Amino acid sequence: MVSNPVHGLPFLPGTSFKDSTKTAFHRSQTLGYRNGYAIVRRPTVGIGGDRLQFNQLSQAELDELASKAPVLTYGQPKQAPPADFIPAHVAFDKKVLKFDAYFQEDVPMSTEEQYRIRQVNIYYYLEDDSMSVIEPVVENSGIPQGKLIKRQRLAKNDRGDHYHWKDLNRGINITIYGKTFRVVDCDQFTQVFLESQGIELNPPEKMALDPYTELRKQPLRKYVTPSDFDQLKQFLTFDKQVLRFYAIWDDTDSMYGECRTYIIHYYLMDDTVEIREVHERNDGRDPFPLLMNRQRMPKVLVENAKNFPQCVLEISDQEVLEWYTAKDFIVGKSLTILGRTFFIYDCDPFTRRYYKEKFGITDLPCIDVNKQEPPPVKQELPPYNGFGLVEDSAQNCFALIPKAPKKDVIKMLVNDNKVLRYLAALESPIPEDKDRRFVFSYFLATDMISIFEPPVRNSGIIGGKYLGRTKVVKPYSTVDNPIYYGPSDFFIGAVIEVFGHRFIILDTDEYVLKYMESNAAQYSPEALASVQKHVRKLEAPASESESKQTEKDPGVQELEALIDTVQKQLKDHSCKDNIREAFQIYDKEASGYVDRDMFFKICESLNVPVDDSLVKELIRMCSHGEGKIDYYNFVRAFSN
Repeated sequence: MVSNPVHGLPFLPGTSFKDSTKTAFHRSQTLGYRNGYAIVRRPTVGIGGDRLQFNQLSQAELDELASKAPVLTYGQPKQAPPADFIPAHVAFDKKVLKFDAYFQEDVPMSTEEQYRIRQVNIYYYLEDDSMSVIEPVVENSGIPQGKLIKRQRLAKNDRGDHYHWKDLNRGINITIYGKTFRVVDCDQFTQVFLESQGIELNPPEKMALDPYTELRKQPLRKYVTPSDFDQLKQFLTFDKQVLRFYAIWDDTDSMYGECRTYIIHYYLMDDTVEIREVHERNDGRDPFPLLMNRQRMPKVLVENAKNFPQCVLEISDQEVLEWYTAKDFIVGKSLTILGRTFFIYDCDPFTRRYYKEKFGITDLPCIDVNKQEPPPVKQELPPYNGFGLVEDSAQNCFALIPKAPKKDVIKMLVNDNKVLRYLAALESPIPEDKDRRFVFSYFLATDMISIFEPPVRNSGIIGGKYLGRTKVVKPYSTVDNPIYYGPSDFFIGAVIEVFGHRFIILDTDEYVLKYMESNAAQYSPEALASVQKHVRKLEAPASESESKQTEKDPGVQELEALIDTVQKQLKDHSCKDNIREAFQIYDKEASGYVDRDMFFKICESLNVPVDDSLVKELIRMCSHGEGKIDYYNFVRAFSN
């Protein structure tokens, strides 16, 4: 039952009745969409369309009622987590609303305009609700333009309220500090932002134009000037038009003279000439920019003007018959200005275009004035004097203080401590030299060769170092282009000539055989064949040769027996693996011998039992003359 408000009767039995005219009893709609966004509005009518007369619930109370749930059935509802708080200076950072506006300014002191339209841009900064007004700068406007109102919060009334982005729209007037601005349009970002906030934007308006500016855009009136020469016409027509020429002054014929470059400027507005110097870095001259100040240049003087006091008075038309004009400056020709002859070799594109339009000259060349330097004199080295290596002697010709030649560091690091050893015999007609044997050591790191002759008892020849480390030149090479012996020249049967002495390679050590096998590309087929033949001889049984050698030489048989005894007695010695390497470090020439003092020092460092009677006997049998000890046979006693 619904009461009739017209009767004004209370709800008493018999005084209320049902309104038969009502047919719609649905609830009013409280949800809607505007610009694609859902908007909640409060209901204004109740069920059946009756106007609600009592106070409506607020939106917060409605949200609270909507979130309530039966506690007995489902328990106490959990409170939703609060939304993340984002401060305004973060959410609206670098977000600015831009409006196009203009204001009208009265011009009381002008007969050409009564008012002036000035176009401005109004910026609204969302992060702190500040605004600024900026007028675009127009060249030669004569008005102070730029920032009219700096960024700040602007008051909109006398109560102290400030402008908000909700107060801004297109097609409205806003007053700032007593000046009224008409907002006509905004940019795309501003339009999207305001529409997203539910603000309905007015249609854009056209920007008002300044009448005086539009008047200036109209073509000027053309006046017919007299055909006679008018200096003012020349000034107005050729203002800021300058011909530029590039010239040189060649003064190399005089003492201490040189060729210097200049730039000649010809000003078409008053036919004056200016000459500027071209300075280069570190040219040793004072940086004076002008050689000649801008002035009119006389070409032909009158006869009586030769004694004219030019240092006191200026030259006028009475003393000059002809002045320099633009047609006198032609690329490729010389002209004399104040006693100096300048040769013009080039000009800029504007000058070329002017000469083509004015004089019809289209083929102005670009002359190359750079002098070709003579080819450098080839440095020839003096003949080799025979002292030292050719590379060392040549360094005296390259610098006052000679430096050592550069070495191949990569080669030295890769081939460090790599030595190829060969056994050679001396080829000599002297009978005493036939039994002499020499040990060749080739150092791969420096390509140097050293020769050592093992001392032999009762031979009558003092052994030892035969040749120190040095590079050996091949006999058929020239002095200017020496060719040194390399690893490929050493093989069994090869003849090596060292400073006039010929040696024949008889044997190699095991490291040389392995090196030749791993670097077979460096050796000739003859060298590889000699190695293969030598390997076959080594693989053949050597028992017969050893037995014959021991029968012939009882000292050798005694030495072998002593080595076997020492091996059995000292088979568990701890330094047997590195004793050979220790001796080879101090044997720089790879001769197989070390000094007696150095021998005992090495044995002491390796804890070799030299006090043992068998070891003392072995040292005695390995000793040779001149205080040297053969460590090859000594080391054999400590190897299995």
